[in-house]
Amino acid sequence: MKSAILQEADAEQFAEAGFAVLPGLYAPAELAALLRTVEQAPVSGPNFRRSQEVFAIRDMVGAVPALWPLLDTAALRQLLGQLFPTGCQLVKAIYFDKPAGSNWLVAWHQDLMINVSQRTDQPGFGPWTSKPEGVSVQPPVAVLENVVTLRLHLDDCDATNGALKVVPGSHRRGVVPAAAIAELTPEATVCAVPAGGVMLMKPLLLHASNRSTGNRPRRVMHLEFASVELPAGLAWREGKRLMM
Repeated sequence: MKSAILQEADAEQFAEAGFAVLPGLYAPAELAALLRTVEQAPVSGPNFRRSQEVFAIRDMVGAVPALWPLLDTAALRQLLGQLFPTGCQLVKAIYFDKPAGSNWLVAWHQDLMINVSQRTDQPGFGPWTSKPEGVSVQPPVAVLENVVTLRLHLDDCDATNGALKVVPGSHRRGVVPAAAIAELTPEATVCAVPAGGVMLMKPLLLHASNRSTGNRPRRVMHLEFASVELPAGLAWREGKRLMM
């Protein structure tokens, strides 16, 4: 019998604190294959953004289909089976490359928006945004509570190259008003993650990242999974159903 990827202590931390770090989910050879595939990808189109400060791919699996067979390992399947025993779907995938020396930061926030295929007004859904890559909406809290984010780190990451800071337990506060965020951030902790490890995170967890101060890159694949079905008329824009 295979040992659980998500140990009891990790599951308890994830439920209570809203995050957990699981080292070694991907082997070095698997990381190398993922990086080669990203490096060979085209860099034009609305889903690609490249500058001296950042390289990002939105709808990563749709834009670079060859990535999914590399991501879809037995270890990932086992972890998702623990998180979603009745099955789930991939609902968002983004690649972030924060190059060495990059000076951008991310302010404190919660991940409140989901990507949908089209706008269909539904009770409890809103506000809406429309960008070149598609339509997004803030859903009811119950939808966000069903989503789990897996941040796969392709490089060792700590405070010197932009590791996430989080406020443990803040995901249990629902949508935190902007005016109340500052009083919570003194409780923050930095989440260091080794290359090949994943950080599990609840979207409602308050998080931020500082500017890099070292000379190491921070390349991350941000994957969001959910089992909840959206109301009739709404569909996950990047939805990819996974059979466990």
